[in-house]
Amino acid sequence: MDFVADQLFDGRKIRALTVAVRRAVDNFSRQCLAIHVGQSLKGEDVVAVMNQLKIVNLAVPNRIQVDNGAEFISKALDKWCYDNSVTLDFSRPGKPTDNPFIESFNGSFRADAARMSA
Repeated sequence: MDFVADQLFDGRKIRALTVAVRRAVDNFSRQCLAIHVGQSLKGEDVVAVMNQLKIVNLAVPNRIQVDNGAEFISKALDKWCYDNSVTLDFSRPGKPTDNPFIESFNGSFRADAARMSA
């Protein structure tokens, strides 16, 4: 789970929360579960997306790998994880290689978005 930041043609900034999984079957079984876009996303927005995924999938993950962004260290997400017995696995500050799967996904997401807007 991570955020992607971009800018609209009129200069307004947007952010996208991307939630993707790598299935245990193999390294090639990957799936994007959610992309939530807004101008200002907070920890409560992350919790809302996770609750929606919980309803749709009838399950929660055992572990979520995130960076140290304010939305991920929020009390709201911490409480949701505690209530749902989910472990938050934080990457080391300044080390995006700790979570290469989501970084790779976000790179593809940006490239596809750029290709579609061209």
